[in-house]
Amino acid sequence: MKVARFHAPGDLRLEEVPEPVARPGEVKIRVRNCSTCGTDVKIYRFGHHHIRPPRVMGHEIAGEIVELGEGVTGWSPGDRVQVIAAIPCGECEECRRGHRTVCPNQESMGYHYDGGFAQYMVVPAKVLAVDGLNRVPDGVGFAEASLAEPLACVLNGQELARVCEGDDVVVVGSGPIGCLHVRLARARGAGRVFLADLNAERLAMAAGLVRPDAAICSGETDVVDEVLKLTGGRGADVVITAAASGAAQQQALQMAARQGRISFFGGLPKDDPIIACDSNLVHYRELTIVGANGSSPAHNARALRLIADGAVPVADLITRRLGLDEVMDAIDVVARGAAIKVTIEP
Repeated sequence: MKVARFHAPGDLRLEEVPEPVARPGEVKIRVRNCSTCGTDVKIYRFGHHHIRPPRVMGHEIAGEIVELGEGVTGWSPGDRVQVIAAIPCGECEECRRGHRTVCPNQESMGYHYDGGFAQYMVVPAKVLAVDGLNRVPDGVGFAEASLAEPLACVLNGQELARVCEGDDVVVVGSGPIGCLHVRLARARGAGRVFLADLNAERLAMAAGLVRPDAAICSGETDVVDEVLKLTGGRGADVVITAAASGAAQQQALQMAARQGRISFFGGLPKDDPIIACDSNLVHYRELTIVGANGSSPAHNARALRLIADGAVPVADLITRRLGLDEVMDAIDVVARGAAIKVTIEP
């Protein structure tokens, strides 16, 4: 079978390898869609400390079961499934407390295990043990199902930031994650949702799809001033920084309303993770700053339901569909921000 395997930074190879076999407790699937994201670009460029090459990349996975390992029950060949990316251990203190997104023993598809840039892959027994294999609802295509994983991360972030009915929400970053944040905020009853980005062309592309109440090009205007104008000087109830930008995190403090919630959704580069925080803004305005780290298996299941119910449409966000042999083109398109969502169809 064909796979795309990471060997070293800048070295991603399309290779022929033997098909895997499902061992006890595992499930083998035919990958139908594995969508790409900015993390794939970072792995390709810089590698990752959890990846021991060679490793098949890809972690936004949907496909159909073709083989069951010994002892697997409740599933059948032909079942359409979506696979979680982040795998909690299910046994540590954090997992027992229900904090599965911050499991210190977490492993990941495409990092610790071969991922979905392949014609076939094995779902590890650890995934099944934490209910991380989800049935794709009728009416949901494989490509849409592959977006359940990023939507699950967005859902985790908005639950932590308590996005709720009537909120004014600012989303900074108009990539696929930013687009999902806009749509989920609307599904959660937000009053108005504003989308901001430095890149005017990408902002226009995203805004044309998700239709925010205002699109703010922070490369052309002061985003803090613009948000204050749009909210009558009050500021936003929720600010979500869906971009790897320390400047955006600092601006989030300035544009948040009293008792506002700020989600540091996008992580910062490891060599530059420190920002200036005006502590008095946090103190006097009673601001809440929350992080957001991936998603739990339960978030993935709920994300699939949001897609199936039509609460968060995702099909139109997939603006490029490429074959496995075009994986390098996909990486390039994502790196340039030339599409909203790119999916690989092995």
